Amino acid sequence: MARRVPPVVLAFIAALCLTSCGFLGRPERPIWRTQAEKACFARKQVALSDTIVAAPEIDGPGVCGMTRPLKVSALANGSIAVDKTLTIDCPMIPALEAWLNAIVEPDAETRFGQKVATVNVFGAYSCRGIDNMPGARLSEHAFGNAVDVAGFTLADGRRVDFVHDWKNADTQEAAFLHEAHAGACQYFTTVLGPGADVFHYNHIHLDLANHGSTDTGPRRICKPTPAPDLLPAPEPRDGLPPAPNIDEPLDIAHLSAPDAPAASPSPVEGPDGALPPAPIGETDPAPPILPAGAGPSVDPSPTSSIRDPDD
Repeated sequence: MARRVPPVVLAFIAALCLTSCGFLGRPERPIWRTQAEKACFARKQVALSDTIVAAPEIDGPGVCGMTRPLKVSALANGSIAVDKTLTIDCPMIPALEAWLNAIVEPDAETRFGQKVATVNVFGAYSCRGIDNMPGARLSEHAFGNAVDVAGFTLADGRRVDFVHDWKNADTQEAAFLHEAHAGACQYFTTVLGPGADVFHYNHIHLDLANHGSTDTGPRRICKPTPAPDLLPAPEPRDGLPPAPNIDEPLDIAHLSAPDAPAASPSPVEGPDGALPPAPIGETDPAPPILPAGAGPSVDPSPTSSIRDPDD
């Protein structure tokens, strides 16, 4: 005759199973990311068109992805092309357009007498760690919340690129790029350009990471620090005590999650040495190529390392 199991034992076993499922299940994406996507659509900050197209949800590997990703081939009502179709989240689009309309386009017309025809990019969505470094926590690229801008093509076909023109002192091209970088710091919460670290020598990284708030608005990371004359007047304080200096909620699930493919053991070789494994995401990603002799050890406190919340 079978022995009867007391109800309290059954309840304990059921609770243990539920708890185990929680521990063994896949980590969830921080809720603020989905909330930001939904708020962007609810406020009608983006209008779908031939150049901004809704794409299927990206769910994984790990916590990578977006609830409502968008494929973008042009911005500013189609007037400014993007040389590679970007997969980004909704909030990035109004930020990019505000930056282009208020900073980049007017400055190009003033300095060159030309409109910006194309934004040249390295990519956007890519399920990878910061700076493509193995073991790093996930980049904002892993959530479509970042874009790497390599430069611009003007209406007359002239290219202005960060890798070639940023350091050309006393030129209109350098002044234009420095103003584009400084202006981006008004619209994005993270801006990293040449001089920020060895990984950003040939582009500027733009994202909307949640770094928390201060008594003058969102906490922003802008490196290298723009010249004082390029910075806007500080926002008025809200009268409350300064907020503590804390980082955004960490996305701790890496590409080694149970349902994620293992990273390729063979590094991608560049002209100056081995690079991190190719990311998962854009069809033709362009991982950063380090200058000769550069590497993580060159900068003892890089602004976009696995320890910092910059990228």
